[in-house]
Amino acid sequence: MYRLFRPILFRFDPEIAHDFSLSCMRLAGASPALRHLLTWLYQTPQKPVNIFGLTFPNPIGIAAGYDKDGLAWRGLSCIGFGHVEVGTVTLLPQPGNPRPRLFRLPEDRALINRLGFPGKGADYVKKKLMGWRPNNFVLGVNLGINKDTLVEDAAEDYRLLICIFASVADYLVINVSSPNTLGLRRLQAKHTLDDLLLVLNHERVNQQIGLNRSVPLLVKLAPDLTDIELDDALDVILSREIDGVIATNTTVTRRNIISKDAREPGGLSGAPLRSLSTEMVRKIHHRTQGRLPIIGVGGVMSVDDVREKLDAGAALIQIYTGLIYEGPGLGKRVMRGLSRF
Repeated sequence: MYRLFRPILFRFDPEIAHDFSLSCMRLAGASPALRHLLTWLYQTPQKPVNIFGLTFPNPIGIAAGYDKDGLAWRGLSCIGFGHVEVGTVTLLPQPGNPRPRLFRLPEDRALINRLGFPGKGADYVKKKLMGWRPNNFVLGVNLGINKDTLVEDAAEDYRLLICIFASVADYLVINVSSPNTLGLRRLQAKHTLDDLLLVLNHERVNQQIGLNRSVPLLVKLAPDLTDIELDDALDVILSREIDGVIATNTTVTRRNIISKDAREPGGLSGAPLRSLSTEMVRKIHHRTQGRLPIIGVGGVMSVDDVREKLDAGAALIQIYTGLIYEGPGLGKRVMRGLSRF
C-alpha cells in the first residue's frame, strides 16, 4: 500500500511530508483504538535483546531525527519497533537552519539534511515524554547543543540536559557527530571528548543515585572519522565507562551519488551510507574486542542490511531514511525476516 501512496507523498516538500507523517503517528498514539489497531496490523515476532541493563523487545528501533520533539513516539511504538530515540533535543528552543534544508535523492534512495537541530527545547520535550508509557518498550533521548553554545561551553548544555531527561528516558545519547551544527564534531577529538565525558559521567552518577536506577549513557559517532580519530574516541569512551556507542551519524562524503541535489551541503543518509556505517560498526567491534555495545544505524533498507550490521557486531539496529523509502511496514518485514534465522 505504501508503494502506491509514496509517489503522492514525494510530490510534497520533504519537510512538509515528514511533518504530515508525524502528525498521523501523533494522532494514532493519542487514540487507544488506533493504537490497538496498529499494534495488531504491525505485530512482529518477539526477539528480546538485553543490553545497557535494559530489555529491548526486539533489536529494531527508530533513530533520532525522526521524532525530534517527542510528538509521535507513542504511535511509533505500535508499528513493530522495539525502541524509539527522540531528538536531537537542545536545551533551548531554536529554529534550526533556513529552509530548504531537507532533500530527497530518490535515484540514490537517500536524503541530505542540514536541519541544524530545530526543536522546541528540552522543557517542551520532557512534557511530551511524561505520563503513559507503552509496555515492553524502550525510549531513548538524543542530546545536542544549541547553535549559539560555544564548543568550550558544551559540557554545561549536555549536563543540564542529562538532569532534565534522566528521569523520563531509558537511555541517553550524547550527539557529538552531527555535521550541521558548527564545531560540534570537534567534540570527538580525544582530549576534548575526555573532558566532556568526565563531566557528563559525573552528572550521570549523581542522577543514578537520586533515581536509584542506572542511567545508560551512549555516544553517537560520525562515519567520517579516520582510524586514528576512531581509536582515540574509543579509548576515551572505554576509559570513562560509557555504556555504548551509536554508529553512525550522517556523512559529509558524496561517493557515487547521482541525484541532482547531491551537491547540497549537509549530512547524507540512506542507502549510500550503508557500507560506510557497517564498516564503522565492524571496526568498533573489533577494536574494542566486543566490550562496547553498538547500535548500528545508516542505510538500513531491508532485512539483509540489518543482518549485515548484526554480523558486523551491532547489538541493536536503528532506521530513519529507510522508513521514508520503504514505509512504516519496514520494521515488521525486517523482524519477520530475522525470525527465520
